[in-house]
Amino acid sequence: MDPYVILWIAAGLVLGLITAAVGARIAGNGLLGRARREAAQKISDAEREAASIIKEANTAIKEQEIELRAKVENEAREERKEIAALEKRILSKEESLDKRAETQEKKANDLSAKETDIANREAALAKEREQLDTIIAQQTEKLEEISGLSADDARKELFNQLETEVKRDCAIRLKRIEDEIMDTADKKAKWIIGQAIQRCGADHVAETTVSVVTLPNDEMKGRIIGREGRNIRALENSTGINIIIDDTPEAVILSGFDPVRREIARISLERLLGDGRIHPARIEEVVGKVTEELNHTIKEMGEQACLEVDVHGFHPEIVRLLGRLNYRTSYGQNVLKHSMEVCRLAGIMAAELGANVQQAKRAALIHDMGKSMTPEIEGSHAIIGHDFAKKYGESQIIANAVGAHHNEMPQETLIAVLVQAADALSAARPGARRETVETYIKRLEQLEDIADGFPGVEKAYALQAGREIRVVVEPERINDAEAYQLARDVARKVEDEMTYPGQIKVTVIRETRAVETAK
Repeated sequence: MDPYVILWIAAGLVLGLITAAVGARIAGNGLLGRARREAAQKISDAEREAASIIKEANTAIKEQEIELRAKVENEAREERKEIAALEKRILSKEESLDKRAETQEKKANDLSAKETDIANREAALAKEREQLDTIIAQQTEKLEEISGLSADDARKELFNQLETEVKRDCAIRLKRIEDEIMDTADKKAKWIIGQAIQRCGADHVAETTVSVVTLPNDEMKGRIIGREGRNIRALENSTGINIIIDDTPEAVILSGFDPVRREIARISLERLLGDGRIHPARIEEVVGKVTEELNHTIKEMGEQACLEVDVHGFHPEIVRLLGRLNYRTSYGQNVLKHSMEVCRLAGIMAAELGANVQQAKRAALIHDMGKSMTPEIEGSHAIIGHDFAKKYGESQIIANAVGAHHNEMPQETLIAVLVQAADALSAARPGARRETVETYIKRLEQLEDIADGFPGVEKAYALQAGREIRVVVEPERINDAEAYQLARDVARKVEDEMTYPGQIKVTVIRETRAVETAK
């Protein structure tokens, strides 16, 4: 027990005894004597008990003081040990810092010596440089006097010679690299294309751009025109197609930019001629039925095309656009048949190259679907097709291949390259397409004008229906190495400025003749 608590308890006992004694005294005078004796006895006992308690408390206090003193001494001893360890570490660090300071001082002295040495050398080099500059200036003056050229002129002449040599070396190196690449790439490409053509047999029918309806006799022309031309006006208003009735015997010509409308007009007119009832109300009825039937037929054609090439999962609107391609021609080639052929070719080439066959066929089948909308939407059919592909849920790979097959946007994947190659292969095969004489002549003239625009070209000739151009150059202005570079530049400019199916071969011809007369 705490000694201080014991003291408080003893003091309380003494006070209680005193209080009891006083109370007893007040209680009665008769008991005063006995009370005093008892009080004196109790006080004596309390004093002895208090003395004993105080003694015990002092003893406990002394024991606690001894324990505290021992604890303080132990703590002081530990702190002295820690202080000694810290002093030892500080001394060690001071020694290390002294060594570092000595090392740094030594390095500073070395650097100062080196700086002094460098300064002396720079001064010596400056003197030598001045002497060399003087010697060079003197030699330059002598060379200018001997050669008759100033330093700037000589520098320009040297640069020109170096530029010519570098161009020649680059052209020679490029030619060697191209030859090495062509040895392997050309064989591989021909093999792949040959396999694709061999495995893809497609029929081609040249479609006309104007529809002709055969009449049973010339009297039907009057019935088609009708009283005051009301029948022909009703036909033209309902179909949006111009009906040309001329001196052609037993025939009527239908002319219009939209091939679907032209087909509606053709079928409607044939039904009216077969029925014999030709008047505005009947015309509107027949045109409405034919339009509905043709829309259904267009959808079936799109589905049949997807089924034949084994590509499925298109949005119904894309299938409809594919069906409309059956009524669209490009240079006489049916666009739907062309798209199916491109699909097969792209799939075959993708299989040979290890690419994704389904993606290649999917992109190739719809690559020209924008042509279905060109009469209604302005712009390139490739860009229109790209936008429609994105709109109707096709992936970015497919959409990019559709939009990039005419280089109108960057090609992002191998699929886009395969679609472009298959498109060119299908369009460029002999007999696949035809064009008008005016377009053909204009393309040849443009090809020759591009080649004639290069410096050093004497004459350019377009050959093989525009598939090859031969460029004759002036031998004194174009050397052998520059001829290769010229061929490359002409080909690049043709690619940038012209639109053509297939490829155009550029051949540069340089001829040097030495003529002398013997007398």
